[in-house]
Amino acid sequence: MIRYIKQKRGLMLTGMLTAASLLATSCDSGFEEMNKNPNALTDPVLENLFTYNIVKTAGTGYENHRANLIYCGAMIQHFASLNTYWSGDKYLSNVEYYSAYFDTGYQNQVKEIEQIVSLTKDNTALSNKYNIARIWRAYIYSRMTDLYGDIPYSEAGKGYLSNVYSPKYDKQADIYADLLKELEAAGGALDASKATYGAADPVYGGDVAKWKRFANSLMLRLGMRLTKVDAASAQTWVKKAIAAGVMQSNDDLAKINHQNTNDNNRNLDGNTLRTQEYDAANLKGKANSKLSSTFVSFLKNNDDPRLPYIATLWQGNADATQLATSSLPAVQKGLPNGYDVTTIKTLIPTWGDNSLAEYSEANLNYIASPAAPTVFQTYAEVEYLLAEAAVRGWGDGQAATHYNKGVTAAMKMFSLYGATISDAAVTAYLTAHPYTATTTDTQMQQIHTQYWAVNFLNSYEAYANWRRTGYPVLTPTNYVGNETGGVIPRRLKYPQSEASKNATQYNAAIAQQGADLFTTRMWWDKQ
Repeated sequence: MIRYIKQKRGLMLTGMLTAASLLATSCDSGFEEMNKNPNALTDPVLENLFTYNIVKTAGTGYENHRANLIYCGAMIQHFASLNTYWSGDKYLSNVEYYSAYFDTGYQNQVKEIEQIVSLTKDNTALSNKYNIARIWRAYIYSRMTDLYGDIPYSEAGKGYLSNVYSPKYDKQADIYADLLKELEAAGGALDASKATYGAADPVYGGDVAKWKRFANSLMLRLGMRLTKVDAASAQTWVKKAIAAGVMQSNDDLAKINHQNTNDNNRNLDGNTLRTQEYDAANLKGKANSKLSSTFVSFLKNNDDPRLPYIATLWQGNADATQLATSSLPAVQKGLPNGYDVTTIKTLIPTWGDNSLAEYSEANLNYIASPAAPTVFQTYAEVEYLLAEAAVRGWGDGQAATHYNKGVTAAMKMFSLYGATISDAAVTAYLTAHPYTATTTDTQMQQIHTQYWAVNFLNSYEAYANWRRTGYPVLTPTNYVGNETGGVIPRRLKYPQSEASKNATQYNAAIAQQGADLFTTRMWWDKQ
């Protein structure tokens, strides 16, 4: 009896274990499926990633106004301010501001584009998506290296992909060599018969021909960047770009459109200027940002038809019905760079509490509107570079023709902002200011002063090109306590966090490039 009970217990135990085993097996085999959300996305959607990346490159907000407007825009004398936090106006060191583009660029732009490239590179059916991403990747890194010099490149954005959490800083010479190679290869590999990002591409809507021209136009820009440091390589890449085919009209310029609805849709440079410049009920023209006297004087003294759409007094920004009189060229006046609310009185003894309202602001109804497009590269810029190529003997020899096309394109592109500059106005301007081919310096000054003007609000590029060419000729400021000894900075400093979080690589970068100072020249900017 006892034996039977023991046997029965054994049978029962065995049966229970068997049942439990079967139950466990059954649960294990279905557990993963049971715990999947059928409505969740388990794989990245390339189109969404790409759109997001373009939008974030156009700006997330604070890094744009800190790097593009407050540093580059003020250093290059598009903007001026009496407020000391406009650090570029006075060559002051503000760690949060000079770090902003580096920090945000790697967190958003670099991380996403590296993921897209990784997801597409080994799939022939996705070759266009891969190569368009490579072109955009080159754009992202070119701006980053032009601001800081040596930067993480070959190992950047690889934390998730390859567990690289302390990326090395590549030499700018190596970065440029690879960017140019990438543009040549990616542009040449685009195939109109294969799928693109289509409507998810906010720059060209999946137009392969336009992406090819953009790749070559960017190659032209970066090739020209080498003229001071390696003229032979510059010539090679400029000729390659021209032969491959660059932008042909304003229809080819690289841009993203915006709507003034929320911060995901707005032009955030324009939105920053809107909040910086005026509050009609309170500031009444006593704003933090004004247009520089250097920029306004250039436009005004040359009777430039773009001036009313670029500049206005505060009344035109506060109330569009006042725009007709507030944007008249005769009343525009730029603010001198390098002064504060006290020192401005040493320059202008009659300065009073309401004097600031007499100075021009960026016109928020046109070029600086929160609904205005962000332009990454203009066709006008391309024509100016072709004019330079002609001057250098690297192009077709028709420098004047390209210069005139550039000026025309720069003025006609104001249709993007809801403005119309007539053919007659363009002709009158070119007649009054004909291209002068007397000396190389004269030609370069004409070409690159216009290059500076067309890149208003893309001060990143105006700043880079000024460092390469020296044009326009700018008079530096020498504000008390500035970081440079009264010379315009040559780069932005690395974030202080890099010295602790990525110390080994940061120190290696300093050793190879030079001290982490505003005055340290990067590779292509060597004297």
